[in-house]
Amino acid sequence: MNSEKQYIQLFEECREMIASHSAPALNAVREKAFAHFKQKGFPSRKVERYKYTDIDALFAKEDYGLNLNRLDIPVNPYDAFKCDVPNLSTSLYFMVNDSFHEKYQPKSILPEGVIVGSLRKEAEKNPALIEKCYARLAMTDDDGITALNTMLAQDGLFVYVPAHTKVDRTIQVINIMRSDVDLMANRRMLIVLEDHAEACLLFCDHTADDRQFLTTQVVEAFVGKGAHLDLYQMEETHARNVVVGNTYIEQEADSHVNHFTVTLHNGTTRTRTDLSLKGEGASCEVCGFVVADKQQRVDHNTLIDHQAAHCTSKELYKYVLDGHSTGAFAGKVLVRPNAQQTSSEETNQNLCVTPTAHMYTQPMLEIYADDVKCSHGSTVGQMNEAALFYMRQRGIGLEEARLLLEVAFINEVIERIRLTQLRDRLHYLVDKRFRGELSKCEGCRLCK
Repeated sequence: MNSEKQYIQLFEECREMIASHSAPALNAVREKAFAHFKQKGFPSRKVERYKYTDIDALFAKEDYGLNLNRLDIPVNPYDAFKCDVPNLSTSLYFMVNDSFHEKYQPKSILPEGVIVGSLRKEAEKNPALIEKCYARLAMTDDDGITALNTMLAQDGLFVYVPAHTKVDRTIQVINIMRSDVDLMANRRMLIVLEDHAEACLLFCDHTADDRQFLTTQVVEAFVGKGAHLDLYQMEETHARNVVVGNTYIEQEADSHVNHFTVTLHNGTTRTRTDLSLKGEGASCEVCGFVVADKQQRVDHNTLIDHQAAHCTSKELYKYVLDGHSTGAFAGKVLVRPNAQQTSSEETNQNLCVTPTAHMYTQPMLEIYADDVKCSHGSTVGQMNEAALFYMRQRGIGLEEARLLLEVAFINEVIERIRLTQLRDRLHYLVDKRFRGELSKCEGCRLCK
């Protein structure tokens, strides 16, 4: 039995329950998503954007629990989570599995008109706004994972910043996986920044129990004219955690997006990130780094779509792979005919510390305009033996020398982070990770 059949059967048996615990704006696209999932199923390795990860195998397990009846999960997030980024002065919110947690709200006051809350409840209060944006970027006929998430998602996070509004405090959202049984969660996030709005969002993924978790996540972000969005996504979970996530970002004229992904510890992580630069003068910086060992696997697939003239994109991903870990990076920069005077840089650099670590890399350029400045490249290498020898000659032990080179390799990405407190904290966490002191998510009960 192909793994998608169990999800088709699940939806057919529980469609009324799923819809009854959601909102009409989310239900409006549910049946269409189901039809697309029945037609497409899970993407196979024959699909170009999924060729490095066996998606069917990740979803083959048949005894995941799903909280379709929206039972209350007994958890105090402050007990289950100890922040790895202290003194950040954030507005702190929690998602438990795939539901917005409303019992513990931050004391800080958001600017007038700014909304951070439950996607389901906001869809009930303001359906026109949600219907205008929800499932518009995340097309269910294009991707089987997006279709599955759309047909099963019942709640999520909604962030709205009205025009000409700046949110000074970082909005930090802790995604906690919590369950007494193996669990599947379908998390949805919708972000809308109107014209000339500014916001910084930090998403942190953690696990609070030693269970097998499977998460699908779809993020849609609309960035208006002249708006500025900083979006950081950081994962510190454990080896039994599987995340398959798609992020879709659309930018209007003169907008700017900084998008950073950080993987410090995980099980299997597979992400798709699509950025569409629709308006003239839009710019983005897309960066990420991965530290993996043991049997961990991280697969990043990106598409930066230049649709208008005078747009700029910069992309940098770095991997450090130890043990029997596997990394994959496939990034395409697409320059359409109208996107004259595009400037784009794409770089992927990888360090395989052991002979048993594997890295797959595929940077791509597809250009249909003639007045552009674009570059791309990738490297895969091992530890610099000459540098190790030089450091050992000056009294530095072999393990410490290796650690220093690994940290220096990652630092180029960390230094691009605009959030000072996060940048400083990541220097500390990366050092701990390379020393083997972050073998599990530091913020969960397992590590006490």
